[in-house]
Amino acid sequence: MNLRTKAIPRALGALLLVSLILSPLFAASNKTPATGHTVDSGTFGIFVNGRRVAAETFHIEQQPGVSIARSELKLEDGKGPAQTAELQLAPNGDLRRYEWKEFSPEKAAAVVQPENDFLVEHVTGTEPATKPIDQPYILPASTMIVDDYFFSHREILAWRYLAGCTPEAGKGCKLTRQQYAVLVPRARSPIVVTIEYAGREKINLKGQQMELDRFDLTADGADWAMWLNPSDHKLMRIVIAADNTEVVRD
Repeated sequence: MNLRTKAIPRALGALLLVSLILSPLFAASNKTPATGHTVDSGTFGIFVNGRRVAAETFHIEQQPGVSIARSELKLEDGKGPAQTAELQLAPNGDLRRYEWKEFSPEKAAAVVQPENDFLVEHVTGTEPATKPIDQPYILPASTMIVDDYFFSHREILAWRYLAGCTPEAGKGCKLTRQQYAVLVPRARSPIVVTIEYAGREKINLKGQQMELDRFDLTADGADWAMWLNPSDHKLMRIVIAADNTEVVRD
């Protein structure tokens, strides 16, 4: 379905330019500041059946020539990090390197890098004697990484979708349904995700009514609803109704 986003003000074209300056992961220009700066940071609380079970703390930073998104997933039992991830992107959004580690309940690690025009995942098993696995994918470096349990990766995916907006003189910004090939390194699975702008909604978030932009994401048969702040395009909430799961920015 094609949507002319009348719910988004005509100024969204300018706001998107600001967003792309604040989140230069997908800016057309390769210019970067002399020193790094934070694009977004914070914590997403993860709730299942209304109970907080985990939290993702993340920090997305632009450095000269590269943007880095670091995340740490902790369980609510307080026994240290369950998983960590570091995503490195070139100024045009291409993958430089992705590293994932699991500390509990088992230990594992993986690194994804472009090699010879494709992506290769180097996987270390859970047992010390397990032989490392090299898993190649016939995917270009422009493929997005959207790993399990790291919701900041969904925010970056939403930014890429917004960066593809087509401004039309005097008519605001036209957002249409888009499909993206992504890689889920933890599952060692390439999938296709679909994103569509669903309009602006008023929702109650942490006891406060907010007007947010909703985006519907379908991935591997699962439907996700995502809400972003229209002023800075930061992810505020995710609902996965089929799993009774809600993710909320602290």
